[in-house]
Amino acid sequence: MIASNIFRWIGSLFTDLLFLPFKLLRLEIATADAGWWLANGINWAFLGVLLVLFAYWMSQCTKFFREGTEDRA
Repeated sequence: MIASNIFRWIGSLFTDLLFLPFKLLRLEIATADAGWWLANGINWAFLGVLLVLFAYWMSQCTKFFREGTEDRA
C-alpha cells in the first residue's frame, strides 16, 4: 500500500510541479511571435553545455593518456 502512495507522490511531483516550466513554454511562450526561436534556444543552450562538458572530458582523457596514468583495464 505504501509503495503505491510513493509512486503516486512521485508522479504528482513531476506532473504538478516539475513540469510546470515546460507547460508554460509549450502553451504561452511557444505560441508567441518568436516562440519557436525561444523554445529551440533552450535546446541549443543544453547542447552548448553538453559540448563544453564533452570537451573538458576529452581534455582530461588526453592529459591522463599523456601522463601514462590512464586505466587500461
